[in-house]
Amino acid sequence: MKFEMKNRLKPCAALSAVIIVIALVMTMMGMGMNLGIDFTGGTLMTYNMGAAFSVDDVNAALAECDIADAQIAATGEDNTQVQIRIKDVENTDDLRDQLEEKLAATYPAIEYVDITRVGAVVGSELINNAIKSLTLAAVLMLVYIAFRFDLYSGLAAIIGLVHDVAIMMSFVVILRSFIRVETTFIAALLTIVGYSINNTIIIFDRIRENSHKAGVRQLPREQIVNLSVTESLPRTLNTTITTLLTVVTLYILGVDSIKQFALPLIIGIVAGTYSANLINGYVWALLMDLRAKSKKA
Repeated sequence: MKFEMKNRLKPCAALSAVIIVIALVMTMMGMGMNLGIDFTGGTLMTYNMGAAFSVDDVNAALAECDIADAQIAATGEDNTQVQIRIKDVENTDDLRDQLEEKLAATYPAIEYVDITRVGAVVGSELINNAIKSLTLAAVLMLVYIAFRFDLYSGLAAIIGLVHDVAIMMSFVVILRSFIRVETTFIAALLTIVGYSINNTIIIFDRIRENSHKAGVRQLPREQIVNLSVTESLPRTLNTTITTLLTVVTLYILGVDSIKQFALPLIIGIVAGTYSANLINGYVWALLMDLRAKSKKA
């Protein structure tokens, strides 16, 4: 079955635009990304447990004190000290007393060591470096794809890349109750950049092959894209499903820090597959048609 470009590109672009607008509205209403302690800073409490301890016990005590977002690390020569990093609270003394009381029920030899205010781990320099990395990667991809295929393929690929990153970040806002933005989010973002461009290259390679085939090259460009996407779809789906099986398993069975990496990755993989098959090729066809019209004019 063949689909006209206007029946495929416009609805898909509209759907993506709606998702991005919802995220922007939520952000302007003060419901933006749920930034973790790595981005916001917080309070660091240190206790000597007096013996080897279980992180689950510490998490349970924190839950009883209504603290859900915490980073727990064992320190000391024999790993009997615990460092608990949480977001800032109004009264740290009350929290300290409550937490110490809860932990003492399981670890009677517990001793308070220190409580301090700490800054964000992820500084502006790291964020700037991530932005520079994404920008440099996009420029290099544009140069490579323009050399390997044509300039308009490169532009379409970069548009698709920006789309995937925007959709991923939008869902992080929309699903802020489930996704906490920590340092692993930057890793997921950079991973999606590579995965997204891979799917796009496969489609563009098939478009180039079909554009030179007798009996196909005279077809309208959107029909060539339709044919190319249909021919590449089994491979794309097999690759995507295989990858998703692994990442979804990580999300289901992984600890909280793994889940905060896996869920944005799942969103990015789906967005990358969606744009590669339903947007990027048609953007290329649209750009090529606009160029042809300008030449005629």
